[in-house]
Amino acid sequence: MIKILIVDDDPMFRIMLRTFLLKNNYEIAEAPNGKDCLKKIRTERFDIVLTDLRLPDTTGLELLQEIKDSDLNREAPVILMTSFGDIQSAVKAMKLGAYEYVTKPVNPDEILMNIKGALKKNLQKQKVVAGGDEEESPFRDFEYVNGTTEEAGRIQEFIALVAPTRMSVLIQGESGTGKEYVAKMIHQKSKRKDEPFVAVDCGTLSKDLAGSELFGHVKGAFTGALQDKKGQFHEADGGTLFLDEVGNLPYEVQVKLLRALQERKVRQIGSNVDLDVNVRIIAATNEDLQLASEEGRFREDLYHRLNEFSISVPPLRERRDDVISFAEYFLNQANEELEKEIRGFTPEVLTVFLKYNWPGNLRELKNIVKRSTLLAKADYIDTTDLPEDLVRQAHNLEENGVNSHHTNIKAVHEKNEKELIKQVLIQTNFNKSKAARILNIDRKTLYNKLKLYNIDM
Repeated sequence: MIKILIVDDDPMFRIMLRTFLLKNNYEIAEAPNGKDCLKKIRTERFDIVLTDLRLPDTTGLELLQEIKDSDLNREAPVILMTSFGDIQSAVKAMKLGAYEYVTKPVNPDEILMNIKGALKKNLQKQKVVAGGDEEESPFRDFEYVNGTTEEAGRIQEFIALVAPTRMSVLIQGESGTGKEYVAKMIHQKSKRKDEPFVAVDCGTLSKDLAGSELFGHVKGAFTGALQDKKGQFHEADGGTLFLDEVGNLPYEVQVKLLRALQERKVRQIGSNVDLDVNVRIIAATNEDLQLASEEGRFREDLYHRLNEFSISVPPLRERRDDVISFAEYFLNQANEELEKEIRGFTPEVLTVFLKYNWPGNLRELKNIVKRSTLLAKADYIDTTDLPEDLVRQAHNLEENGVNSHHTNIKAVHEKNEKELIKQVLIQTNFNKSKAARILNIDRKTLYNKLKLYNIDM
């Protein structure tokens, strides 16, 4: 029987969720806080963990990392439950290895849908590892909607240009913008398309495990190394290795990665033999690696080696003309997966989608559409099927002038400028680089404005 661990400090919520899941034939364990959760994951094996993002003694992000580092439950999918206002943290959790997030108040059917999806994904992963059917490859259902904006066309042009070459590619963009889709498209259009495409989420690799995961190890190399293990470089031999969130790699591993790229050889942990590899590297990051290299957090020589060709994927708020196309694409996916026949969106929903700023980008839009498809009872998704906070935030952004189609600070009267800057800083979680891009000014000008208006950050 599938065993699920529920971690939440609200006893009534745990009772509600436990009762629902027991009716669906799942075995349930509970923990009211992070401390109790850690005790359980160190002694019991679970198939799935459902955890609140905010706990009395820790956060869901810290708990997620502990689960991924545990011996018994490293492979257990983690689903986070969060309030709508914590979408940014939920997106960060996805990059740390969470399977999915759902917003509170939680809909039991939505939870059930995600549990089934996580179990299916794990089953497919096990088949691939065991050498199962080729149709379970990452490209069995791969499809991507390009969009119609100028930015979308530029991305397609770059992909077509660089795909046939052997150049390393660095894809830059915020979390949830579709960087892995771009990497897959490059692989699909390359001469390596019939060879493996192996994706590694560097954000989930601990300092101790990163070297082994990438390069492999030999039996006895360290405690727990009971047999030889192939690294992802060997799994991708002849094909493409996609390093997602490469900026999170430990500095020591960056040195070994640079050597592997320069010499096209890797050495397994505990071995003294170099092995040849033929791998094309595509890396992705949601941070400024050039700045990280200048600050000593990322090797400058590795940055230049990865950045032979760069592609920038803009956030969804800068591609508003594509929002409806993406929403319709995700609706078709949700209809097929949920076996529903929702025909579209009401005009009011489309208006909300265009007003809202989508901090979680495509991933958030996909989740919202899928959730709304599940909840919809009519032929068209209405605003009552959307999270109330999303609708409220969309209207607030419009009223404050933050979410206009092309926000331009030079067009705003001086008396409103200070409030606009403050709104955008809040909207971007005080990331000044992102705020400057939205305001259509450079960082130096933004700093001058902060000083002029005495905005203390």
